[in-house]
Amino acid sequence: MGYDLSRKIIRINLFVFFCFANTYNYSTFVKNYRLNTYKMEYKETKLAGVYILEPRIFNDARGYFYEVWKEDDFKQHVGDVHFVQDNESKSSYGVLRGLHYQKGDYAQAKLVRVLKGRVVDVAVDLRRDSATFGQYVMVELSDKNKRQFFIPRGFAHGFLVLSDEAVFTYKVDNGYAPQQEASILWNDKDLNIEWPIAAEDIQTSEKDLKASTFKAAELF
Repeated sequence: MGYDLSRKIIRINLFVFFCFANTYNYSTFVKNYRLNTYKMEYKETKLAGVYILEPRIFNDARGYFYEVWKEDDFKQHVGDVHFVQDNESKSSYGVLRGLHYQKGDYAQAKLVRVLKGRVVDVAVDLRRDSATFGQYVMVELSDKNKRQFFIPRGFAHGFLVLSDEAVFTYKVDNGYAPQQEASILWNDKDLNIEWPIAAEDIQTSEKDLKASTFKAAELF
């Protein structure tokens, strides 16, 4: 009922606007209204170039609809990033993957989101000439909020699973290059990332346990 009422109010507003704005192009108004209705909201974080993407989700009796990614909008708000590959992983509670990056010409920009479950996602600024060098941003991503997180080249990235299970997917603008991959310890003392669960509950790979400290890492 509320949905039908909202649609009636929108129709009335459109009619009134058309009647009193003689010089206004009605078809242009309707087109712009629809375009703006579905637009993703792009929020730049304290780390320049790192964005949180907030979707506009439309629910009704059938389910929901929203635009996940639109090239033109992304280019307008973030920049011209040419994604070449999509990846997906499944992890259980307490799994921490990170802090990963690739070096030099093999660096990757990532656009990440969660299809199932809940995680906290972290980007760490590794750009030596940046005003926020060594700082990080943490954001919660879930199948409920449907946020996305964009991490440009020059950052380390990692995430920690907070739900029983999480399915995580991300776009990258450069392929996997094992000879150029690098990682920083998730519990590095200089970075001092405040992970939201106890250290003894965190599970990570043997490779990540042998990761570099921030001070010893090969950075950008």
